Amino acid sequence: MTSFRSEIKVYTTGPHSCSYLPGREATTLFLDPGAAVDEQLYSRLSQQGFRRSGPHLYRPHCANCKACIPARIVVDDFQPRRSQKRTWQQNHDLVVSEVESIASGEFFELYRRYIENRHRGGDMYPPLRDQYESFLSNEWGVTSYFSMELGGQLLCVSVVDRLNDGLSAIYTFFEPQQQHRSLGAYAILWQIEWARELGLSYVYLGYWIRQCRKMAYKTRYRPLELYCNGRWSTLPS
Repeated sequence: MTSFRSEIKVYTTGPHSCSYLPGREATTLFLDPGAAVDEQLYSRLSQQGFRRSGPHLYRPHCANCKACIPARIVVDDFQPRRSQKRTWQQNHDLVVSEVESIASGEFFELYRRYIENRHRGGDMYPPLRDQYESFLSNEWGVTSYFSMELGGQLLCVSVVDRLNDGLSAIYTFFEPQQQHRSLGAYAILWQIEWARELGLSYVYLGYWIRQCRKMAYKTRYRPLELYCNGRWSTLPS
């Protein structure tokens, strides 16, 4: 256990297998589960590199590795690439709606297909309903769920938290048979637009890892800021 700015308590896990880099060990710093969390505290911790998974706020804390770097898109300065403009236009026919819950079978079945096709062998495989509901829970009154449908068919779901200064992209899952639509990219572009409408400055994308191919997509959204050595700085072009 250690103190965090003398206001709240945080704990560190023991070493465990790294989820992103094979053959490495990881240690995680996480907020005291008994802490009283509200939007203000959650936002402040996000600005310092923390991330939410279910009711837990955490940050990598590995002694010999700094590969996991918090990343956020600068909304006002974002300029879509040609491919991102194509993705936006290609999905103009989707109907995006905010839904109260994603606990029903239709949503879980989409999640199950997504995990089994895209993340087989990962931490969330096999997809279990209890894990799904815990991971994507609605915490502290800041979580929104968005469905993206075509002709009544559910194609994509985004779970988004609203912070004081931005949106936190918690998770997106989509129909694996619709790869040509680039639904994951579209969901990020949609969140950038929503943040702009709300007058928010950032879309927080979680951690970027240079050596992890699955994380490479995050650098396609520029300008991208990275949190290193206690400050945010723009990733060089």
